[in-house]
Amino acid sequence: MLIRNPHSFDVSYKEAVRIQRELAGLVSISAFLSEYRYVAGADVAYSRKDNALFAAVVVHEFPSGKQVFAQVGKGTASFPYIPGLLSFREAPLLLRVFEELPLAPQVVICDGQGLAHPRGFGLACHIGVLLDVPSIGCAKSRLVGEYEEPAAARGSSSPLIYREKVVGSAVRTKDKVRPVFVSPGHKVDIESAVRVVLETCRGYRLPEPTRIAHLLSERAKRQQ
Repeated sequence: MLIRNPHSFDVSYKEAVRIQRELAGLVSISAFLSEYRYVAGADVAYSRKDNALFAAVVVHEFPSGKQVFAQVGKGTASFPYIPGLLSFREAPLLLRVFEELPLAPQVVICDGQGLAHPRGFGLACHIGVLLDVPSIGCAKSRLVGEYEEPAAARGSSSPLIYREKVVGSAVRTKDKVRPVFVSPGHKVDIESAVRVVLETCRGYRLPEPTRIAHLLSERAKRQQ
């Protein structure tokens, strides 16, 4: 996959914020196509011992759910851990792994935020804009916004509201399990993002591609 609108990640806090605000203007929010075949999941694990990062990208074919590709990369974090700027820590390695994909997924699900971000430009937006691919943020925890607890049944959801704007949705992907926080990254809207997340969850809290990516990145970290 080719990187569009490339920029340096070796920047100051102030420059990182400027880049986020500039690239946020390139985010497109629109309904996603109703059919897709390849879905990529992306996740990054951190080593507590040093600055090592382990990024995994997994591609599944749907509706079969069959895994067709998985790749793990190792790198060193060059940007400090700053909430709201995690893409500057994670995206460089993830992009290297995405460049090795032998096929282009129709949509990418990131373990992180999309529009549900202080500047409306979380990791899913960053990856989506730089790869020019539809992308979704599916986070295990909330970064910004308020929501009402969705009903206990799988498929229930409630709006995630930040600064009086709906930026995503709290989604119950499994009965009586904590919701995930879904927000558009690029070239999808909230309704499409929620639909894809629910369609790619196969009995677990997380969509299958990101769940497997998480397992692979954590395994690589343990084996270092």
